[in-house]
Amino acid sequence: MEREKSEVKASKFKTICVFCGSSQGNKASYQDAAVELGNVFVSRSIDLVYGGGSIGLMGLVSQAVHDGGRHVTGVIPKTLMPQELTGQTVGKVKAVADMHQRKAEMAKHSDAFIALPGGYGTLEELLEVITWAQLGIHDKPVGLLNVDGYYNSLLTFIDTAVEEGFISPNARHIIVSAPTAKELVKKLEEYVPRHERVASKLSWEMEQQLDYSQNCDISR
Repeated sequence: MEREKSEVKASKFKTICVFCGSSQGNKASYQDAAVELGNVFVSRSIDLVYGGGSIGLMGLVSQAVHDGGRHVTGVIPKTLMPQELTGQTVGKVKAVADMHQRKAEMAKHSDAFIALPGGYGTLEELLEVITWAQLGIHDKPVGLLNVDGYYNSLLTFIDTAVEEGFISPNARHIIVSAPTAKELVKKLEEYVPRHERVASKLSWEMEQQLDYSQNCDISR
């Protein structure tokens, strides 16, 4: 009993942002992983910020977190709402003006990032937050839930970029990967940055706050 209690203690992260596909993928393992990730969030008292869709892996992970009693916030551009908000939505939905505001808003309210399997949109979101980390815009850990080796080819490409001198070895460690949700969250909690940062995180945050106060368009 004591061991079970220690395994489900609250995480150091209050909220994690999840990037994932608006499709479910061709393997049941991808769908199972999304539900498992949601259940891990619940067991560790972690809230979810995600892209706001109610279909595909987005819908599965958000439903699992919501069913477990944790807070769910979806952030979605107004123009995508008819495509991605089909069916029953859960939690709070924030409508923003565009994709840039979507990513900035998700990042602002998260303590870490996790990418489930997904397509172009998932990769674009993932690579942007990795780049932000490299530049020093944030120091939050970034994780890949590498279900059935889905991201092996991406990790191989990144290793090649290191070998060819386009990514520093220390910057390679920005990306944390694991095959299961439980292992990945554990690794993210143990993450310590090794790379040299280019920008000032504090000055960037001040600029973002100013930008939001002038331009942010968010509604229910």
